[in-house]
Amino acid sequence: MFSRFLRNSKPLEARIIGISKYSTLNNQNPKILKKASVGISKTETSVAEESNKPKDSSTSNEKAVSIDSENSFSESILAQTHQGFSNEGEWHESNQYLGVSTQPFEQRVIDILLAPIEPKDIEIKPDGLIYLPEIKYRRVLNRAFGPGGWGIVPRGPYSSNGSVLSREYALLCLGRFVSQSRGEQDYFGDQGLATATEGVKSNALMRCCKDLGIASELWDPAFISEFKKTHCISEWVTHAVKGNKKIIWRRKDRSFEYPWNKK
Repeated sequence: MFSRFLRNSKPLEARIIGISKYSTLNNQNPKILKKASVGISKTETSVAEESNKPKDSSTSNEKAVSIDSENSFSESILAQTHQGFSNEGEWHESNQYLGVSTQPFEQRVIDILLAPIEPKDIEIKPDGLIYLPEIKYRRVLNRAFGPGGWGIVPRGPYSSNGSVLSREYALLCLGRFVSQSRGEQDYFGDQGLATATEGVKSNALMRCCKDLGIASELWDPAFISEFKKTHCISEWVTHAVKGNKKIIWRRKDRSFEYPWNKK
């Protein structure tokens, strides 16, 4: 029963008085009271002595270094982040889709986003895939919303299967959620990690812009066929070093780049 009083948060004098009353009411031996009060006094003295002891600076420094190391790891380039916009400046699950589908953007913005792309801006890869360079998407967004009026926000950690790096991003314009997509990029070793992470971000931006209608022609089979017929050509070329031959696409107003040569 005395353990209950030893754990009591009351001051020492109040606890001794309580024990005294308890002893009197129950006709206990007075020696018990003396032992209990002495035990409490020793406990209080030990606690006071421990609190007055100087703290070990080396231990504190070790803890500080440990915390700094953990923070550095958590802030590494592949660490999970969930940053975004909210009224308090932090990302919350409750408002992660804030403003989605509430109303269309103003007509001026819509006209910029849905404007037909210029054929001169479209590029074609050697395998025949046409695309719009990622900087062109950023220029359209800057014309529509202004620099600082839009942003692409990470929505999770990086993922990697050894050769492909990916991450999910959300596109927000004027504080409103617009779209969410996962970008990906090939990479080989940690030396190319910085370039790969930037490629992941740009790839996610390009995919998110589809929901705004930017360069939607690039996913239209009829437009793709007509553009390649009008502006592109495929030819047999020879590798300058290996000597192997391959069919490669290019724009008609461009020449083949090294190491491919037409012979």
